[in-house]
Amino acid sequence: MSPAPDLTKPALRAVILAAGRGTRMRSARPKVLHPLAGRPMVQHLAAALAALGPAEIVVVTAPGEGEVAAAVAPAAGAATVTAAAQDPPLGTGHAVLAAKPALGSRPGTVLVVYGDTPLLSETTLREMVARREQGAAVVVVGFRPADTAAYGRLILDAAGTLARIVEHRDASAEERAVDLCNSGVMAVDGVLLFDLLAGVTADNAKGEYYLTDIVALARGRGLACAMVEAPEAEVLGINSRRELAVAEALVQDRLRERAMAGGASLLDPASVHLSWDTAIGQDVIIEPHVFCGLGVAIGDNVVIRAFSHLEGARIKAGAIVGPFARLRPGARIGEGVHIGNFVEIKNAGIEAGAKVNHLSYVGDARVGAGANIGAGTITCNYDGIAKHHTDIGAGAFIGSNSALVAPVTIGDGAMVGAGSTIAGTVAPGALAVTRAEQKEFAGGAERFRTRARARVAKKAPAAPAPRSKV
Repeated sequence: MSPAPDLTKPALRAVILAAGRGTRMRSARPKVLHPLAGRPMVQHLAAALAALGPAEIVVVTAPGEGEVAAAVAPAAGAATVTAAAQDPPLGTGHAVLAAKPALGSRPGTVLVVYGDTPLLSETTLREMVARREQGAAVVVVGFRPADTAAYGRLILDAAGTLARIVEHRDASAEERAVDLCNSGVMAVDGVLLFDLLAGVTADNAKGEYYLTDIVALARGRGLACAMVEAPEAEVLGINSRRELAVAEALVQDRLRERAMAGGASLLDPASVHLSWDTAIGQDVIIEPHVFCGLGVAIGDNVVIRAFSHLEGARIKAGAIVGPFARLRPGARIGEGVHIGNFVEIKNAGIEAGAKVNHLSYVGDARVGAGANIGAGTITCNYDGIAKHHTDIGAGAFIGSNSALVAPVTIGDGAMVGAGSTIAGTVAPGALAVTRAEQKEFAGGAERFRTRARARVAKKAPAAPAPRSKV
């Protein structure tokens, strides 16, 4: 849970700029709602902000994109989330001005971040706020990219404070040699923010109002400006599907590192996919090529074998899952349960010590403690109109290749013979068998083969006549 705002201090507030159309994404979906590790990218940013306990977050979007602010709210902790529209889009300074009716000019710090820069860390945000509270009017996040070509440069003075920001196209050769670049992310004095923005003009090649101009305006008033440096990965902006894939890889690396630091062994980390909310206990072993979708929780001492796909599943301590298992939403795997190869579980509870080891489907069901489900068993849970429940008691034994036609109940300790189709209640301790009576015909195998060979010979085409040698 995020901390509640401290009302005894000047409020921390934030503006998320999310009005970019994202045309290079080639998508009808707003750019900042594209997912990373199963979560809209703007929620990753909102969660990092929420950890600082802001009083308010204003989300600046293009007109008609109210769903963006709605997506921020679940990750914003105790912060009030307000939407503001930028229309028309006239630059980053103009976008921040759209938040003025909601924020006003009040003591405290305003963080200005970008919805398409979702990897910004809580650590960097805290450092920005600390530097701002130490007296800087404006704090800018800088970074050192491998390729500086397109970025504005942060020029520091002899004291190491931020003197100015120079756009690449306006920079001299000496300034272009500086490798400290501008990310655009800022922390600004809440009393000064909109006063400084009032002095920003659109007298530039693009005819836009640049937020970065407030640094020069602040220095012109004799106000201090500061810089906080962040790793390049934190300020990665996402404008295309390729950049989205790069960000996904970075997020996956973070999630894997977190899992391993928490006591899990990933035998081939690069082949394991995790979601932002994947919870993994201690002494867990995850083999190669495992996919964890949303809503997966894995208890201590669990083994997830290779090529398993998990989504919306809860797995308790000591269970073994896979290889090639599929746990669908609602799968509840108890302590010490074995879920084996090519087994699918959906909306079903498998209680402690039960085994479903081979080629089976268990859906909309309960499998009692210690029960054994034989290979090829399926719960026939859907009749074409509605789903129905199967209840298998503790210690029951279901023979291989059985079909349990729901709704159906198998009592505690009952047995179902292999190959049976069960559509009625089986009493506790009873044995139920529905297979046909076996018949045997002495010598029948050879008679069958003789007749089969004769049929094949009768259907075979006649051999062609030999050719004359004359």
